[in-house]
Amino acid sequence: MPTPIYIIEEQKLRRNLQLISDVARRADVEIILAFKAFALWKTFPIFREYINSTTASSLSEARLALEQFGAKAHTFSPAYTDDEIDTIIDCSSHLTFNSLSQYERFHDRVGRRASIGLRVNPEYSEVETLLYNPCAPGTRFGVSCDKLPDVLPADIEGFHCHCHCESGADVLERTLSNIEEKFARWFPQLKWLNLGGGHLMTRKDYDVELLIRIMKGLHERYPWLKIILEPGSAFAWQTGPLVSHVVDVVEDKGIRTAILDVSFTCHMPDCLEMPYFPEVRGARHISEDAVGPLNNARPSSFVYRLGGNSCLSGDFMASWQFDHELQVGEEIIFEDMIHYTTVKTNMFNGITHPSIGMLHEDGTLEVLRRFGYEDYRDRMD
Repeated sequence: MPTPIYIIEEQKLRRNLQLISDVARRADVEIILAFKAFALWKTFPIFREYINSTTASSLSEARLALEQFGAKAHTFSPAYTDDEIDTIIDCSSHLTFNSLSQYERFHDRVGRRASIGLRVNPEYSEVETLLYNPCAPGTRFGVSCDKLPDVLPADIEGFHCHCHCESGADVLERTLSNIEEKFARWFPQLKWLNLGGGHLMTRKDYDVELLIRIMKGLHERYPWLKIILEPGSAFAWQTGPLVSHVVDVVEDKGIRTAILDVSFTCHMPDCLEMPYFPEVRGARHISEDAVGPLNNARPSSFVYRLGGNSCLSGDFMASWQFDHELQVGEEIIFEDMIHYTTVKTNMFNGITHPSIGMLHEDGTLEVLRRFGYEDYRDRMD
């Protein structure tokens, strides 16, 4: 492949979609796609075979839901603005406010055009990385139970609660117990409960049966509530790689770095933000301590840092051991690089942006999108 490319594998995507569709049916819940993790609209015809709705967090995402997915979005934003709110309402079936002040400011403009919800903060989350923890002290997300009136405004029909990140069903069970303890007394006033994203039901070790039992138990306790889940990663989990190439190998103080035609900061930002070490096909990740001391060290056998092609000094990750010496032009394949990548990439430094392709079930590769100079230039307009 002459250029770096993200490859979505249709067979794996359909496998995830089928599992999610089965869970939704068996648990009697609605599971919708969160655009913040995956928004490649050319794949939406496939999604529409399995799900009916999506969730948006901005004007652009709400328009994408209506114009490309073909259905109004379940929309939440930390703050709506005067110049965007009316268009967002037009594109939304459900509109969730992050605060009571935002509700007071805009709910009259919503009227009956969308079902109004309020995001609540359960003040409990097991997400350890603070960057991804929406319930961390000082959070800007949601209303805590002590700030809610005993009787909700008549037009608030739902609660939205998000406090997971690639979590298991056992985490949901503990979280839901906390949510009910704090907010169940308002449930008789509601029509729906959105339990947000982070439910990684397509991961191999996820306890799908426990999830279904939890949802059935929730229905038994509150049969009038429609339950909504809006995962993002679960839909695109392990559905394809990012294929890159070695463009040079450099060495300093016993450490060899294979410089690639992609960038962590531009094309795989969660690797640096989380951080986490991606799986590299044909290589084994090892700790820096195992590589040896920096001073007076000899290059370790077939051990390399992988370096991005940007000018950011920290645009690298360490270290991977291969079974051979890397050569210029060789492919380096990062596994599971579809979710939270294509939606978060940027064109810092004007680095060549990876193409996006789909590997169809019949084995053909279709390039859905190529990027060039004009894409970088137009961002600067």
